[in-house]
Amino acid sequence: MVIRTYPQGNADEWEAPSAGRMRTDPVGRPLSAVVLAAGHGTRMRSARPKPLHRLCGRPMILHVLDALAELPVTRVVVVVGHRADWVTKTLIEHAPPGMAIEFVEQVEQRGTGDAMSVALTGLPDEEAGEDGDVVVLPGDTPLLRPGTLARLVRSHRGADDAATLLTAVLDDPTGYGRVVHGRDDAVARVVEDVDATDEQREVREVNTSMYCFKRSVLAPSLRRLSPSNAQGEYYLTDVVEVLYEAGHRVGSVVVEDTMEVAGVNDRAQLAVAEAELRDRINERWMRRGVTMWDPVTTYIDVDVTLATDVVLLPGTILQGACVVGEHAELGPDTRLVDTTVGEGAVITSSVCRRSVVGPDARIGPFAVLDEGTEVPAGGVVGPTASDPGAASR
Repeated sequence: MVIRTYPQGNADEWEAPSAGRMRTDPVGRPLSAVVLAAGHGTRMRSARPKPLHRLCGRPMILHVLDALAELPVTRVVVVVGHRADWVTKTLIEHAPPGMAIEFVEQVEQRGTGDAMSVALTGLPDEEAGEDGDVVVLPGDTPLLRPGTLARLVRSHRGADDAATLLTAVLDDPTGYGRVVHGRDDAVARVVEDVDATDEQREVREVNTSMYCFKRSVLAPSLRRLSPSNAQGEYYLTDVVEVLYEAGHRVGSVVVEDTMEVAGVNDRAQLAVAEAELRDRINERWMRRGVTMWDPVTTYIDVDVTLATDVVLLPGTILQGACVVGEHAELGPDTRLVDTTVGEGAVITSSVCRRSVVGPDARIGPFAVLDEGTEVPAGGVVGPTASDPGAASR
Protein backbone atom coordinates (compact mmCIF):
# COMPACT_ATOMS: atom_id res chain seq x y z
CA MET A 1 0.00 0.00 0.00
CA VAL A 2 1.20 3.49 -0.84
CA ILE A 3 0.32 6.11 1.80
CA ARG A 4 -0.41 9.30 -0.08
CA THR A 5 -0.34 12.87 1.19
CA TYR A 6 -3.62 14.72 0.84
CA PRO A 7 -4.64 18.34 1.33
CA GLN A 8 -6.23 18.99 4.70
CA GLY A 9 -9.58 19.64 3.02
CA ASN A 10 -10.47 23.02 4.50
CA ALA A 11 -12.55 25.57 2.66
CA ASP A 12 -9.68 28.04 2.36
CA GLU A 13 -10.86 31.59 3.07
CA TRP A 14 -14.05 30.54 4.83
CA GLU A 15 -13.34 30.48 8.53
CA ALA A 16 -14.65 27.94 11.00
CA PRO A 17 -17.90 29.06 12.62
CA SER A 18 -18.43 29.83 16.25
CA ALA A 19 -20.66 27.37 18.07
CA GLY A 20 -24.13 27.35 16.59
CA ARG A 21 -23.31 29.74 13.72
CA MET A 22 -22.78 29.14 10.04
CA ARG A 23 -19.79 30.59 8.20
CA THR A 24 -19.95 34.04 6.65
CA ASP A 25 -19.67 34.15 2.87
CA PRO A 26 -17.26 36.92 1.83
CA VAL A 27 -19.11 37.38 -1.47
CA GLY A 28 -22.35 38.10 0.36
CA ARG A 29 -24.55 35.96 -1.89
CA PRO A 30 -26.62 33.30 -0.16
CA LEU A 31 -25.47 29.73 -0.76
CA SER A 32 -27.72 26.73 -0.35
CA ALA A 33 -27.23 23.07 -1.25
CA VAL A 34 -29.17 20.09 -2.56
CA VAL A 35 -28.20 16.47 -1.93
CA LEU A 36 -29.88 13.92 -4.20
CA ALA A 37 -30.52 10.72 -2.24
CA ALA A 38 -33.80 9.31 -3.54
CA GLY A 39 -32.61 6.38 -5.65
CA HIS A 40 -33.27 2.72 -4.90
CA GLY A 41 -29.64 1.64 -5.16
CA THR A 42 -30.70 -1.75 -6.51
CA ARG A 43 -27.11 -2.78 -7.31
CA MET A 44 -26.30 -2.74 -3.59
CA ARG A 45 -28.70 -5.70 -3.21
CA SER A 46 -29.66 -4.60 0.27
CA ALA A 47 -32.69 -3.65 2.35
CA ARG A 48 -30.64 -0.71 3.61
CA PRO A 49 -30.98 2.48 1.51
CA LYS A 50 -27.80 3.12 -0.47
CA PRO A 51 -27.02 6.49 1.17
CA LEU A 52 -26.96 4.77 4.58
CA HIS A 53 -24.34 2.13 3.77
CA ARG A 54 -21.39 2.77 6.04
CA LEU A 55 -17.83 3.81 5.33
CA CYS A 56 -15.46 3.91 8.28
CA GLY A 57 -18.35 3.79 10.73
CA ARG A 58 -20.52 6.51 9.20
CA PRO A 59 -23.30 6.40 6.57
CA MET A 60 -21.92 7.64 3.25
CA ILE A 61 -24.39 10.51 2.96
CA LEU A 62 -23.08 11.92 6.23
CA HIS A 63 -19.62 12.15 4.67
CA VAL A 64 -21.22 14.31 1.96
CA LEU A 65 -22.90 16.53 4.56
CA ASP A 66 -19.60 16.82 6.45
CA ALA A 67 -18.01 18.26 3.31
CA LEU A 68 -20.89 20.72 2.91
CA ALA A 69 -20.61 21.76 6.56
CA GLU A 70 -17.28 23.43 5.78
CA LEU A 71 -18.97 25.86 3.36
CA PRO A 72 -21.18 28.87 4.21
CA VAL A 73 -24.35 26.97 3.38
CA THR A 74 -27.50 28.42 4.92
CA ARG A 75 -29.76 25.46 4.13
CA VAL A 76 -29.37 21.92 2.79
CA VAL A 77 -32.26 20.21 1.02
CA VAL A 78 -32.04 16.42 0.94
CA VAL A 79 -34.19 14.71 -1.67
CA VAL A 80 -35.34 11.35 -0.32
CA GLY A 81 -37.34 8.57 -1.91
CA HIS A 82 -36.58 4.90 -1.28
CA ARG A 83 -36.94 4.18 2.46
CA ALA A 84 -37.38 7.91 3.04
CA ASP A 85 -38.28 7.55 6.73
CA TRP A 86 -35.08 5.62 7.47
CA VAL A 87 -32.86 8.15 5.67
CA THR A 88 -34.61 11.12 7.27
CA LYS A 89 -34.38 9.70 10.79
CA THR A 90 -30.67 8.96 10.40
CA LEU A 91 -29.86 12.46 9.20
CA ILE A 92 -31.94 14.15 11.87
CA GLU A 93 -30.02 12.22 14.54
CA HIS A 94 -26.51 12.47 13.10
CA ALA A 95 -26.22 15.47 10.77
CA PRO A 96 -23.42 18.00 11.44
CA PRO A 97 -24.28 20.36 14.33
CA GLY A 98 -25.92 23.60 13.28
CA MET A 99 -26.78 22.43 9.77
CA ALA A 100 -30.32 23.40 8.69
CA ILE A 101 -31.74 20.49 6.70
CA GLU A 102 -35.03 20.31 4.81
CA PHE A 103 -36.30 16.96 3.50
CA VAL A 104 -38.40 16.65 0.36
CA GLU A 105 -39.63 13.39 -1.13
CA GLN A 106 -39.43 12.37 -4.77
CA VAL A 107 -42.33 9.94 -4.78
CA GLU A 108 -41.87 8.79 -8.37
CA GLN A 109 -38.32 8.27 -9.67
CA ARG A 110 -38.33 10.24 -12.94
CA GLY A 111 -34.69 11.27 -13.14
CA THR A 112 -32.31 13.79 -11.63
CA GLY A 113 -33.98 16.74 -13.35
CA ASP A 114 -37.28 15.87 -11.71
CA ALA A 115 -35.49 15.36 -8.38
CA MET A 116 -34.03 18.85 -8.66
CA SER A 117 -37.44 20.33 -9.37
CA VAL A 118 -38.73 18.63 -6.24
CA ALA A 119 -35.72 19.93 -4.29
CA LEU A 120 -36.50 23.55 -5.13
CA THR A 121 -39.76 23.27 -3.19
CA GLY A 122 -37.57 23.07 -0.10
CA LEU A 123 -35.79 26.33 -0.98
CA PRO A 124 -38.34 29.16 -0.73
CA ASP A 125 -37.49 32.16 -2.91
CA GLU A 126 -37.62 34.57 0.00
CA GLU A 127 -35.02 32.51 1.87
CA ALA A 128 -32.63 31.45 -0.89
CA GLY A 129 -32.64 34.78 -2.67
CA GLU A 130 -32.95 35.18 -6.41
CA ASP A 131 -29.26 36.14 -6.62
CA GLY A 132 -28.13 33.15 -4.59
CA ASP A 133 -26.32 29.99 -5.66
CA VAL A 134 -27.18 26.33 -5.20
CA VAL A 135 -24.61 23.55 -4.88
CA VAL A 136 -25.95 20.18 -6.07
CA LEU A 137 -24.37 16.89 -4.99
CA PRO A 138 -25.25 13.19 -5.19
CA GLY A 139 -25.58 11.42 -1.87
CA ASP A 140 -23.27 8.56 -2.87
CA THR A 141 -19.92 10.40 -3.23
CA PRO A 142 -18.42 10.10 0.28
CA LEU A 143 -14.82 10.93 -0.71
CA LEU A 144 -15.45 14.53 -1.78
CA ARG A 145 -13.28 17.04 0.10
CA PRO A 146 -14.51 20.43 1.37
CA GLY A 147 -11.64 22.21 -0.39
CA THR A 148 -12.80 20.91 -3.76
CA LEU A 149 -16.33 22.17 -3.12
CA ALA A 150 -14.93 25.54 -2.10
CA ARG A 151 -12.93 25.72 -5.35
CA LEU A 152 -16.08 24.92 -7.35
CA VAL A 153 -18.04 27.74 -5.69
CA ARG A 154 -15.17 30.25 -5.99
CA SER A 155 -14.75 29.51 -9.70
CA HIS A 156 -18.50 29.79 -10.28
CA ARG A 157 -18.75 33.15 -8.56
CA GLY A 158 -15.47 34.51 -9.86
CA ALA A 159 -16.56 33.94 -13.48
CA ASP A 160 -20.17 34.93 -12.73
CA ASP A 161 -21.32 31.85 -14.63
CA ALA A 162 -24.91 30.67 -14.76
CA ALA A 163 -23.71 27.19 -13.82
CA THR A 164 -20.41 25.48 -13.12
CA LEU A 165 -19.76 21.75 -13.39
CA LEU A 166 -17.20 19.79 -11.45
CA THR A 167 -15.67 17.51 -14.06
CA ALA A 168 -13.03 14.77 -14.17
CA VAL A 169 -10.68 13.51 -16.87
CA LEU A 170 -10.67 9.69 -16.92
CA ASP A 171 -8.58 7.18 -18.81
CA ASP A 172 -11.72 5.10 -19.26
CA PRO A 173 -14.84 7.31 -19.33
CA THR A 174 -17.23 4.45 -20.17
CA GLY A 175 -20.58 4.90 -18.48
CA TYR A 176 -20.16 8.60 -17.71
CA GLY A 177 -21.77 11.63 -19.31
CA ARG A 178 -19.32 13.36 -21.66
CA VAL A 179 -18.64 17.10 -21.33
CA VAL A 180 -18.83 18.89 -24.69
CA HIS A 181 -17.35 22.40 -24.93
CA GLY A 182 -18.55 25.13 -27.26
CA ARG A 183 -17.74 28.78 -27.90
CA ASP A 184 -15.18 30.45 -25.62
CA ASP A 185 -14.49 27.02 -24.13
CA ALA A 186 -17.77 27.16 -22.24
CA VAL A 187 -19.60 23.89 -21.58
CA ALA A 188 -22.22 23.47 -24.30
CA ARG A 189 -23.82 20.23 -23.17
CA VAL A 190 -23.41 16.97 -21.31
CA VAL A 191 -24.19 13.84 -23.30
CA GLU A 192 -25.05 10.72 -21.32
CA ASP A 193 -23.11 7.62 -22.33
CA VAL A 194 -26.19 5.79 -23.63
CA ASP A 195 -27.09 8.77 -25.84
CA ALA A 196 -23.58 9.60 -27.07
CA THR A 197 -22.27 9.16 -30.59
CA ASP A 198 -19.08 7.22 -31.27
CA GLU A 199 -17.19 10.52 -31.58
CA GLN A 200 -18.56 11.85 -28.30
CA ARG A 201 -17.58 8.66 -26.51
CA GLU A 202 -13.96 9.48 -27.34
CA VAL A 203 -14.17 12.51 -25.01
CA ARG A 204 -12.38 11.80 -21.71
CA GLU A 205 -13.75 14.74 -19.70
CA VAL A 206 -16.83 13.56 -17.83
CA ASN A 207 -19.53 15.01 -15.66
CA THR A 208 -19.36 14.16 -11.94
CA SER A 209 -22.99 15.14 -11.17
CA MET A 210 -21.73 17.96 -8.94
CA TYR A 211 -22.74 21.50 -9.83
CA CYS A 212 -23.11 25.06 -8.69
CA PHE A 213 -26.07 26.93 -10.22
CA LYS A 214 -27.32 30.49 -10.06
CA ARG A 215 -30.67 30.15 -8.39
CA SER A 216 -32.33 32.70 -10.70
CA VAL A 217 -31.78 30.61 -13.86
CA LEU A 218 -32.19 27.12 -12.44
CA ALA A 219 -35.96 26.85 -12.04
CA PRO A 220 -36.81 28.25 -15.53
CA SER A 221 -34.29 25.87 -17.10
CA LEU A 222 -35.76 22.86 -15.31
CA ARG A 223 -39.18 23.67 -16.75
CA ARG A 224 -37.76 23.28 -20.26
CA LEU A 225 -36.49 19.71 -19.75
CA SER A 226 -37.89 16.81 -21.75
CA PRO A 227 -37.69 13.05 -21.16
CA SER A 228 -36.88 12.39 -24.82
CA ASN A 229 -33.79 10.27 -24.24
CA ALA A 230 -32.80 6.62 -24.01
CA GLN A 231 -33.87 6.38 -20.36
CA GLY A 232 -37.12 8.31 -20.72
CA GLU A 233 -36.13 10.48 -17.75
CA TYR A 234 -35.65 14.16 -17.00
CA TYR A 235 -31.87 14.67 -16.94
CA LEU A 236 -30.45 17.44 -14.77
CA THR A 237 -27.52 17.47 -17.20
CA ASP A 238 -29.85 18.79 -19.93
CA VAL A 239 -30.03 22.09 -18.00
CA VAL A 240 -26.50 22.76 -19.25
CA GLU A 241 -27.59 22.83 -22.91
CA VAL A 242 -30.70 24.85 -22.07
CA LEU A 243 -28.57 27.54 -20.42
CA TYR A 244 -25.94 27.52 -23.16
CA GLU A 245 -28.50 27.86 -25.95
CA ALA A 246 -30.13 30.74 -24.07
CA GLY A 247 -26.83 32.64 -24.11
CA HIS A 248 -25.73 31.96 -20.55
CA ARG A 249 -22.18 30.84 -19.83
CA VAL A 250 -21.58 27.46 -18.22
CA GLY A 251 -18.13 26.86 -16.75
CA SER A 252 -16.27 23.81 -15.53
CA VAL A 253 -13.69 22.93 -12.88
CA VAL A 254 -11.62 19.78 -13.33
CA VAL A 255 -11.12 17.85 -10.10
CA GLU A 256 -7.48 17.10 -9.28
CA ASP A 257 -8.02 13.76 -7.54
CA THR A 258 -10.57 11.64 -9.38
CA MET A 259 -11.11 9.42 -6.33
CA GLU A 260 -12.95 12.33 -4.73
CA VAL A 261 -15.81 12.04 -7.20
CA ALA A 262 -16.05 8.26 -7.27
CA GLY A 263 -19.65 7.20 -6.78
CA VAL A 264 -20.72 4.11 -4.84
CA ASN A 265 -23.25 1.95 -6.64
CA ASP A 266 -22.45 -1.58 -5.45
CA ARG A 267 -20.55 -3.46 -2.75
CA ALA A 268 -17.33 -3.59 -4.77
CA GLN A 269 -17.28 0.20 -5.16
CA LEU A 270 -18.14 0.52 -1.48
CA ALA A 271 -15.02 -1.48 -0.60
CA VAL A 272 -12.86 0.69 -2.86
CA ALA A 273 -14.20 3.88 -1.24
CA GLU A 274 -13.69 2.44 2.23
CA ALA A 275 -10.05 1.59 1.49
CA GLU A 276 -9.43 5.11 0.19
CA LEU A 277 -11.03 6.74 3.20
CA ARG A 278 -9.08 4.52 5.60
CA ASP A 279 -5.85 5.57 3.89
CA ARG A 280 -6.77 9.19 4.57
CA ILE A 281 -7.69 8.53 8.20
CA ASN A 282 -4.50 6.59 8.90
CA GLU A 283 -2.37 9.25 7.22
CA ARG A 284 -3.98 11.97 9.31
CA TRP A 285 -3.38 10.18 12.61
CA MET A 286 0.21 9.27 11.81
CA ARG A 287 0.93 12.92 11.04
CA ARG A 288 -0.59 13.80 14.42
CA GLY A 289 1.80 11.58 16.36
CA VAL A 290 0.24 8.11 16.31
CA THR A 291 2.50 5.14 15.53
CA MET A 292 1.13 2.36 13.29
CA TRP A 293 3.34 -0.64 12.79
CA ASP A 294 1.36 -1.66 9.73
CA PRO A 295 -1.19 0.84 8.33
CA VAL A 296 -2.44 -1.81 5.90
CA THR A 297 -3.90 -3.88 8.73
CA THR A 298 -4.98 -0.98 10.96
CA TYR A 299 -8.65 0.06 10.73
CA ILE A 300 -9.86 3.28 12.35
CA ASP A 301 -13.38 4.67 12.09
CA VAL A 302 -13.90 8.35 11.38
CA ASP A 303 -15.25 9.16 14.88
CA VAL A 304 -12.28 7.67 16.77
CA THR A 305 -10.10 10.05 18.84
CA LEU A 306 -6.43 9.24 19.42
CA ALA A 307 -3.91 11.09 21.59
CA THR A 308 -0.25 11.55 20.72
CA ASP A 309 2.19 8.67 21.18
CA VAL A 310 -0.51 6.01 20.90
CA VAL A 311 0.94 2.82 19.38
CA LEU A 312 -1.24 0.61 17.19
CA LEU A 313 0.09 -2.86 16.36
CA PRO A 314 -1.00 -4.93 13.32
CA GLY A 315 -4.59 -6.12 13.29
CA THR A 316 -5.98 -3.28 15.43
CA ILE A 317 -9.60 -2.33 14.68
CA LEU A 318 -11.14 0.77 16.31
CA GLN A 319 -14.86 1.17 15.68
CA GLY A 320 -17.37 3.81 16.67
CA ALA A 321 -16.44 6.61 19.04
CA CYS A 322 -13.36 5.11 20.70
CA VAL A 323 -11.13 7.47 22.70
CA VAL A 324 -7.54 6.43 23.37
CA GLY A 325 -5.20 8.27 25.77
CA GLU A 326 -1.52 9.10 25.41
CA HIS A 327 1.08 6.31 25.34
CA ALA A 328 -1.56 3.57 25.17
CA GLU A 329 -0.60 0.49 23.17
CA LEU A 330 -3.22 -1.54 21.31
CA GLY A 331 -2.76 -4.83 19.49
CA PRO A 332 -1.86 -6.98 17.84
CA ASP A 333 -5.23 -8.43 16.79
CA THR A 334 -7.35 -6.19 19.00
CA ARG A 335 -10.84 -4.85 18.37
CA LEU A 336 -12.40 -1.98 20.32
CA VAL A 337 -15.96 -0.71 19.87
CA ASP A 338 -17.04 2.59 21.51
CA THR A 339 -14.41 2.06 24.19
CA THR A 340 -12.39 4.57 26.24
CA VAL A 341 -8.76 3.70 26.97
CA GLY A 342 -6.72 5.59 29.56
CA GLU A 343 -3.16 6.81 29.31
CA GLY A 344 -0.50 4.14 29.24
CA ALA A 345 -2.96 1.23 29.06
CA VAL A 346 -1.99 -1.89 27.09
CA ILE A 347 -4.57 -4.09 25.36
CA THR A 348 -3.29 -7.22 23.62
CA SER A 349 -5.21 -9.64 21.38
CA SER A 350 -8.55 -8.78 22.98
CA VAL A 351 -12.06 -7.52 22.25
CA CYS A 352 -13.66 -4.64 24.18
CA ARG A 353 -17.19 -3.40 23.57
CA ARG A 354 -18.47 -0.14 25.09
CA SER A 355 -16.06 -0.46 27.98
CA VAL A 356 -13.82 1.84 30.00
CA VAL A 357 -10.19 0.86 30.52
CA GLY A 358 -8.38 2.91 33.14
CA PRO A 359 -4.88 4.39 32.89
CA ASP A 360 -1.99 1.88 32.98
CA ALA A 361 -4.38 -1.08 32.92
CA ARG A 362 -3.34 -4.34 31.24
CA ILE A 363 -5.89 -6.27 29.19
CA GLY A 364 -5.26 -9.66 27.55
CA PRO A 365 -4.15 -11.55 25.73
CA PHE A 366 -7.43 -13.23 24.78
CA ALA A 367 -9.66 -11.14 27.05
CA VAL A 368 -13.23 -10.11 26.21
CA LEU A 369 -14.73 -7.04 27.89
CA ASP A 370 -18.47 -6.96 27.39
CA GLU A 371 -20.60 -3.83 27.28
CA GLY A 372 -20.44 -1.82 30.50
CA THR A 373 -17.15 -3.27 31.77
CA GLU A 374 -14.96 -0.85 33.72
CA VAL A 375 -11.33 -1.68 34.44
CA PRO A 376 -9.77 0.53 37.15
CA ALA A 377 -6.44 2.30 36.83
CA GLY A 378 -3.65 -0.30 36.91
CA GLY A 379 -6.13 -3.18 36.69
CA VAL A 380 -5.20 -6.44 34.99
CA VAL A 381 -7.66 -8.59 33.03
CA GLY A 382 -6.58 -11.78 31.26
CA PRO A 383 -4.64 -14.98 31.83
CA THR A 384 -2.09 -13.16 34.02
CA ALA A 385 -4.62 -11.38 36.21
CA SER A 386 -4.10 -12.16 39.90
CA ASP A 387 -7.51 -10.81 40.79
CA PRO A 388 -10.34 -12.20 38.61
CA GLY A 389 -12.59 -9.45 39.90
CA ALA A 390 -10.36 -6.65 38.64
CA ALA A 391 -12.94 -5.75 36.01
CA SER A 392 -16.29 -4.65 37.40
CA ARG A 393 -19.58 -4.71 35.56
